[in-house]
Parts: sequence; C-alpha cells; structure tokens
Amino acid sequence: MASVLVVEDDQFVRSALIRHLTEASHTVRSVGTALEALREVAHVGFDVVILDLGLPDLDGAEALKMLRGITDVPVIIATARDDEAEIVRLLNDGADDYLTKPFSVEHLSARMAAVLRRSRGAAAGGEPPSRVIQVGGLSIDPLRRQAELDGVALDLTRREFDLLAFLAGRPGVVVPRRELLAEVWQQSYGDDQTIDVHLSWLRRKLGETAARPRYLHTLRGVGVKLEPPR
Repeated sequence: MASVLVVEDDQFVRSALIRHLTEASHTVRSVGTALEALREVAHVGFDVVILDLGLPDLDGAEALKMLRGITDVPVIIATARDDEAEIVRLLNDGADDYLTKPFSVEHLSARMAAVLRRSRGAAAGGEPPSRVIQVGGLSIDPLRRQAELDGVALDLTRREFDLLAFLAGRPGVVVPRRELLAEVWQQSYGDDQTIDVHLSWLRRKLGETAARPRYLHTLRGVGVKLEPPR
C-alpha cells in the first residue's frame, strides 16, 4: 500500500478522500494549503500526492512547480478545471496525471495504481538494465537514471527519462503510441496528447523540434522512433 498526501481545502472532499484511501489500506496525511503541502513533502517521504488546484494560499499550478523543485514524488492533479491548455501546462510542469472533478473513487484508485506502478517500476519485473545505452551523442544510464547529450547532463523529469530510455533501448525501431502508453505510462488506454506533451518537452531538452528532428522522429499515425542524427 502507499503513503499518500492529500492537498485539498474543501473539507467535505478532503474527508471523503481520506476515508476512501484509508479503507483501501493506504497511509494518509492531509493538508489544506500549498505551504503546508511543501512542508510535509520536505519532511515526509510520500509515494504519491493528490493535489487540488483551488488552494486558498497559492494556486495549485504554482504549488506543483514548487513541489517539483524539491521532490520527484508522483503528483495527481485533482481539479474542476477542464481547460485543455491548462491541462497541457500542468503536464509540462511535472504533473504525472490529472482527474477532473467530480470523479469516482474507482477512477481515482485506477489512476493511483497506474502512477504507483510506474514510479515503482513494477511492470519492469526487476532491476533496470545495467548497461549504459549509447545512441549517437546520447548516453543513458538506466541504473543511475542519468542521461547526457554530447557530454552535457540532461535535466529530465522521471517521465521524460523513462520515455527517452525506453526509445533509446530500441534505436531505429518505430514504437507505436499504444506501446508507449502501456510500457512508459503503464496504461492500456489514454490520450495521445499526453505523449505529445512529453515528446515536445523532451525535444526541447535535446535541442530539436518536431519540424527539425535530430533524435526523435514521429511517424504520423504509426509511432515514434529514436535514432542518431545522420
């Protein structure tokens, strides 16, 4: 079971989440403000954070950026906002998943399980490969979870690293989006937008664009491949 931090100022919603998660045998702590959440995360090791956006002291989107400055703990956004641009922005800022209120406890449980599988690497069936993967100027160390481009360290989020390492382990192979969702996101279904957002973010850090790719190549309607520049 998981250690969960619930960041929610609505007492009714907060109580319902605590009750559901506790009944599911999770260890739950809860706070009602962003600053309290930052203090908790700085001192307690959580497996996942459920973060509301409408907090009284600081907007949840800003809180997310601050959380990402001190921890890589998986964060699920719980929001009543369904604006597509904002959802993309949240994913860009490091959210692992999001749920639009109102949502069922079953939906929350499924999303939490997927996020926890990803963070714990359960689907890999053991330790990551020990060898360093080299693709052109890219060097990826799965054990140390470090990546370099032409000798310069890349500052990657957990999901960016997982995506890059998965593609680099299959250089020149076109990987279908469905396979990326299953292997990197541990989801049997999902929105292609999630993949596109992380690919776009990863491309920026590799110094390329979709229009001028160097390593990451998208084949419309087919999938994505990583190969060294020619």
